[in-house]
Amino acid sequence: MPTIGQCRNKAAEGSLFCYAHGGNKGVEAKKQREMKNYRLAKFRSRAEELGNSEHITSLKDEVALLRMLIEERINSLKDTQELLLCSGPLSDLLMKVATVVEKCHKLDSKLGNLLDRSKVVQFAQIVVEIISSKIDDPKILDQISSEILQSLKET
Repeated sequence: MPTIGQCRNKAAEGSLFCYAHGGNKGVEAKKQREMKNYRLAKFRSRAEELGNSEHITSLKDEVALLRMLIEERINSLKDTQELLLCSGPLSDLLMKVATVVEKCHKLDSKLGNLLDRSKVVQFAQIVVEIISSKIDDPKILDQISSEILQSLKET
């Protein structure tokens, strides 16, 4: 039943209007601001967790940021229809991650930050030599050496 004059309903919390006249919009806007602030804090902490800015010549921060974007995009989806609708942008982000990871690998290789298999085997031999200087039993040394070489083959 329409009334003439001022609405007699109580104003919604955080709004000048009642729920019947749009008071819930103020509550929704407040919730959206709170969610935005939460996400900003979450992004900052997640960037620190995924990224590594020890070296200027590293692309790990960029990889971390792209992975965060993918993660946030997937977490925002509600159903498979939304997944299908955003498959193009997701595919684009995945391709960017692949490109940056490849460039990061090339950069690490050029800087000498990667160990090739021969250097790892050489390191394993040094470890066995260090252990052999402390242990006199040849049978135990053979077992240790075999286990180290086996673990290298499996990785």
